[in-house]
Amino acid sequence: MNFRDAAPKRLPRILCVGIPVRDLTFHIQGLPKRGFKIGAERFEEIAGGNALNAAIAISRLGGHAAFCGPMGDAGETSSRYIFDKAAELGIAMQDIVHMPGLVTPISSVMIDPGGERTIITFRDPELWKVRLPDTERLLTDCDAILVESRCAPFCTDLCAEARQRGIPVVVDIDSAMPMRGGLLTASSHLIFSSEALQATAGVADDAAALRTLAGLTSAFLAGTRGPQGTLWLDSNGELRETPAFPVETVDTLGAGDVFHGAFALAMTENQDLREALRFGSAAAAIKCTRFGGAFACPQRSEVEAFLREAAPTSA
Repeated sequence: MNFRDAAPKRLPRILCVGIPVRDLTFHIQGLPKRGFKIGAERFEEIAGGNALNAAIAISRLGGHAAFCGPMGDAGETSSRYIFDKAAELGIAMQDIVHMPGLVTPISSVMIDPGGERTIITFRDPELWKVRLPDTERLLTDCDAILVESRCAPFCTDLCAEARQRGIPVVVDIDSAMPMRGGLLTASSHLIFSSEALQATAGVADDAAALRTLAGLTSAFLAGTRGPQGTLWLDSNGELRETPAFPVETVDTLGAGDVFHGAFALAMTENQDLREALRFGSAAAAIKCTRFGGAFACPQRSEVEAFLREAAPTSA
């Protein structure tokens, strides 16, 4: 099905499926040696996680984001914090599943002067036993789904049903995933980090890895490479590249998630693949110039102005 022909005229509603994380971010001069203590120059508490960050980006950029996935006990501190922060941004959270007695994931994020982040995360293994709300309810008025690949155990059936109904499914993949079945075949758009792409295909080259996976799925395939841009396959199987925008980076936390959210939104707005990838790259580039994780995602007008000023590419 041509998803562009089916693009809605109203405000796009994108369902983001994932596991939210409470991020405790520390800005430091460098990682401490084992057994040493150092002081942080700045601290921020942020509601994060791949899909929630993408939902924040969708909301900031003019779409309607709904969120679905497991969280810890409703009375637990991190759970309340994330729920309240998302509500402030207008993200629909009625399909969150609170799991009694469990802990909402929490991360310690260390950001160095170059904006690169080092992350330690705890996710309770019991969260993966969640049962999502009724599929019919989740897919009603849904124009696209964006999902974290780690959520495959509890969302693959939902994604497969969405595909049956002609609803695009965009998957954010930041770790190796199974080479057969699952989200690999239940999705319309698979966007890997470079490391996850190579690990999934078992090939130490992005272009070769994309071609390997193209033999296993009909989905659109792309690999993001940070400042090196995005490598992807067009409808003819030809390798294409969307360059990254050069910016002065201060914080990369959430940049990839902003990219995925912006890309998913652009797809529902009838932008072609090249335009959608460029839109995502621009939103992520602007975010990297600001502290605050995905909460530093730009507004729609900022991205459009940025793209007007940027030199056109031939990607």
